[in-house]
Amino acid sequence: FENKGENFNKHEKLAPTMSALILASHVKEGIDLAKNEKMPKVVMDGIREHHGTTVMAFFYNKALEYDSHDSVNIDDFRYPGPRPQSKETALIMLADSCEAAVRSLKEPTAPRIRALVSKIFATRMNDGELDGSSLTLNDIAVIREKFIQFLTGIFHPRLQYPSQEETTGEVEYGVEDNGRQQQSVSERKKRI
Repeated sequence: FENKGENFNKHEKLAPTMSALILASHVKEGIDLAKNEKMPKVVMDGIREHHGTTVMAFFYNKALEYDSHDSVNIDDFRYPGPRPQSKETALIMLADSCEAAVRSLKEPTAPRIRALVSKIFATRMNDGELDGSSLTLNDIAVIREKFIQFLTGIFHPRLQYPSQEETTGEVEYGVEDNGRQQQSVSERKKRI
C-alpha cells in the first residue's frame, strides 16, 4: 500500500472496493494541493498520470477472494488516469511502481529484483500504459536495466564486513566527526 504506516493498516477492516476508492483519491488530493500551491502544469501532469489506468491488483485480488468473479468489476479497481502522456510521467509511473514493489520483497535478491522489475515493465507495456508517452522500445529497455541496477544496489542484501578496528584493534585513517584528520594506531606508535 502506498504510504502505509508501520503498525496500522486501516485497509484490513475495509471492503476492497472502499480501499480502492481511498487509494485512488490520493491522486485528486495531490492535484488539489498542487493547484493550491500554484505548481507548474508539468508537476500536476506527473501527479495526475503517475498511476495511469493501472489496476490496484492487491485490492482487486482481495475482492475476487471474497466475491464471485461475476460480481467483481475490474474497472472499480483502476486508477482514473489518464495514462502517461510524456516520457517524464511514464518514468515517474515506472519508478513509483518498481520502488514500491521491490521494497515489499521479503528477500530482495538480485534475480528477484530483476524478475519483478521486468514483470512490471512488461505489464505496463502490455496494458498500453506507456503508449502515449513517446518512449521507444529502446528507451524502455535502457530504463528497465538502469532501474534494475539502481534498485539492486539499494535493496539487495550485503555481506557485513568487520571494520579494521574490530579485526586489528586499530582505528582506520579517516576524518573524525569534528573534521580533523585521524591517524591509525600504528601511525601514532611510529611517532612516539
